[in-house]
Amino acid sequence: MRYLGVDIGGANTKIATSDGTIVELHYLPLWKDTTLPQTLKDIAKRLKPDMVGVVITGELADCFEDKLHGLKFIMQAVEDAFGCEVSYIDTNGDIHEHGDELRNLAAANWAASSRLIGQEIGDCIFVDVGSTTSDIIPIINSKHVASKTDFKRLLASELVYTGALRTNVATLVDKVELEQGTCRVSSELFTTTGDVYLLLGDIMPETYTCATADGTGKSRLETMRRIARLVCADLEEISEKNIIEIAGQVKEKQIDLLAEAIFAVSEKHRVYRIVAAGIGEFMVIEAAERLGMEWISVAEKWGKEISDVFPAYAAAWVMERNADLR
Repeated sequence: MRYLGVDIGGANTKIATSDGTIVELHYLPLWKDTTLPQTLKDIAKRLKPDMVGVVITGELADCFEDKLHGLKFIMQAVEDAFGCEVSYIDTNGDIHEHGDELRNLAAANWAASSRLIGQEIGDCIFVDVGSTTSDIIPIINSKHVASKTDFKRLLASELVYTGALRTNVATLVDKVELEQGTCRVSSELFTTTGDVYLLLGDIMPETYTCATADGTGKSRLETMRRIARLVCADLEEISEKNIIEIAGQVKEKQIDLLAEAIFAVSEKHRVYRIVAAGIGEFMVIEAAERLGMEWISVAEKWGKEISDVFPAYAAAWVMERNADLR
């Protein structure tokens, strides 16, 4: 039996099999003229899964008038693509039953991950930093005790809307320190965190899957050019050393924000062990070390590729586990 997990986000669609032999990430921005329906059909034809578990976060994309509209569009694309048994996983980490409130499927990828982490590791704060957002999920007695919507998780510091690739750097810092003095930044979308972490060597070019802010490439020169625009400069005005310093300050700020949220959730639940996952796992580990907390790496336990698409892998795991219990 081939159990396939599919995580459909606003920017990326991730897939993984429960045995970890297939792991893929597809950049499919829903707010554009999305190719999601056809890509899902291509995946179904190529992989021929026996059972599919789906988690959804893309319903928040602003091409949809509301979350229900987004859920229905995504679910229709899934149903049209796969001819096998398809199940959806809700915010409890359970298989969604027909007739249940459809909104329980919104932004539920973290719940599948939490179910797997709860079973395999136990009490912890599970932190998954993806391309766009950071989930900070308390797990007690093998079950998550997080809020059930993005709005409520933002209120509880269980969701920090910054990620390792797509975050506009101008939302993280309002000024930077340079040798010429303190410099305010432009609020344009000139550069994103993908540029910062690519320049600093925290991610590889193949990890930078989304489009760049200016639509050009991901060479060192192009990356520095985008970061320089943050202070309305070009490469004739500021040095490579200055640009690297800017990147370093952005990283410091983002990890500080992440550590602040982790600390708030940890203190509330009196849990001080961190499980780190996602393409921004390196950020979680550094935040945990700053806080003096024990940390466990999903990449070390399951592999880097699985860590990068962990909700999809967890969805496949839920499907296989559910089949075993039948």
